[in-house]
Amino acid sequence: MTYVDPNDPNRTTVVVEPAPVVTETTETVVVRESNVGWWIAGILGGLVIIAVMFILFSRQAPETDDQILAAEVAAAEAEAQALQAAAAGQIAGAQASVEVARANAARAEADARAAAARAAEPVVIEREVPVPTPAPTGGAAVVTPTTPQG
Repeated sequence: MTYVDPNDPNRTTVVVEPAPVVTETTETVVVRESNVGWWIAGILGGLVIIAVMFILFSRQAPETDDQILAAEVAAAEAEAQALQAAAAGQIAGAQASVEVARANAARAEADARAAAARAAEPVVIEREVPVPTPAPTGGAAVVTPTTPQG
């Protein structure tokens, strides 16, 4: 093991000069492409889907007049049921809003009564109360089951 004294005047000193600083600038150029190709592809895709749906739905067997009439009757019944359900929903909503209004009115009435009770003058009831007379102190006390225990 060797010992090196850092304060030794005979010790050689090495001076290291820092390397020169080099900065580098990078420029990024963004080139936007046109979206026309995507629009054309989207329109063509939509046209293809419409064509496929037209082909699939046009191959159905022709319906007879009875089947068409039955379908129209079923559609009319469904529409009537939907209108009836909508009317029932509106009636239920109106009833619920009436109940809410009644509850709000009852709460307002209770608040008004409470405010009137707080604002009213207190009532003082005066009455005469007989003063109890003390028991005689001369003699022996007699305890019976009907006398108050005190």
